[in-house]
Amino acid sequence: MENWFEVENADCIDSPALLIYPDRVTDNIRQLKKMVEGDTSRLRPHAKTHKMVEVSKMLIEEGIDQFKCSTIAEAEMLAMSNAKDVLLAYQPVGPKLQRWVKLIQEYPNTHFACIVDHPSSIKNLAELAKELSIELYIYFDINVGMGRTGASQDQIDGLWESLHNYPNLHLEGVHGYDGHIHDPDLKIREKESDACYKILKEVFDKLQKKSKDTLKMIIGGSPSFTTHSNRKDVVCSPGTFVFWDWGYRQKIPEQKFEYSAVLLTRVISIINETRVCIDLGYKAVASDPPLPRVKFLNADDAIPAFQSEEHLVLDVKDSKDYPLGKILYAVPTHVCPTVALYDRVSVIKDHQKIGTWQVMGRSRMLNI
Repeated sequence: MENWFEVENADCIDSPALLIYPDRVTDNIRQLKKMVEGDTSRLRPHAKTHKMVEVSKMLIEEGIDQFKCSTIAEAEMLAMSNAKDVLLAYQPVGPKLQRWVKLIQEYPNTHFACIVDHPSSIKNLAELAKELSIELYIYFDINVGMGRTGASQDQIDGLWESLHNYPNLHLEGVHGYDGHIHDPDLKIREKESDACYKILKEVFDKLQKKSKDTLKMIIGGSPSFTTHSNRKDVVCSPGTFVFWDWGYRQKIPEQKFEYSAVLLTRVISIINETRVCIDLGYKAVASDPPLPRVKFLNADDAIPAFQSEEHLVLDVKDSKDYPLGKILYAVPTHVCPTVALYDRVSVIKDHQKIGTWQVMGRSRMLNI
């Protein structure tokens, strides 16, 4: 078959469906390693994109043993994959405090840490650790410009002083996420990435002088990875690279990852001579980007007109080219929340569906 994405036994795949191509996933992992000159200690991929045990194990097999995640379910999924080191890049509050500690107790072979940005979080974690006679590990979350979470530079002294009231709580380093960086112009991204790094490095240097332990710096996502991957003193946390998507293909063209997650959808209605409808509503593809939310791989003339929960209406040159049941393949603009819409994916190798993988981390709760 000419097109790498086409599936010969697609009749066994109901639509809409998410297809994963593991050979291309492996290529993406190896491309990521090349960008840090093979030094996997500088990589802490974010599991929010793939959310699957099988993909986690593929990363581990390539020598990547530390990860970042957003939810306790994702953290448990990573522990079930035998990940060595997991950072919850989310400050646990409310019931998450008890769940977090229980997770740590249930999976002793995985080292866990979480981020904090407020003295009350330090206090709550430390008191719970003392009650249970355990040690807990944290990173200070630093606001490097996004303004979503993280302590400011003038709050660091207060966090440090709070931490030293609690000997069972240990600081491992600092964490900064620069998700506000996404300009297609590489020079602009480099300038903005440098500014974020400068903030984090100043905090790091200040804390390292006070700490008896060797601290770490974790920074960045996908758009800033081009710049941060050249810094030997930081650990980088891209996530989208495993599957890649149309949005980042346009915004970050210098990163040479391949599409390895594709949506399969079918024509379900022929409206008129130039309009058809497919079964790809916004329950099947991330709706946070504006239309078009996908890039069709085998329908260059198809232009999304409007979308609803279970339907996507397309304007086409000639609807005769789109008979009922015709299969279209599309790459999502934003793959991470798209993956979260599916409880399982179809695994494709050599143009054949060879099995399914459970998207375990999409759940809000697994066992804990």
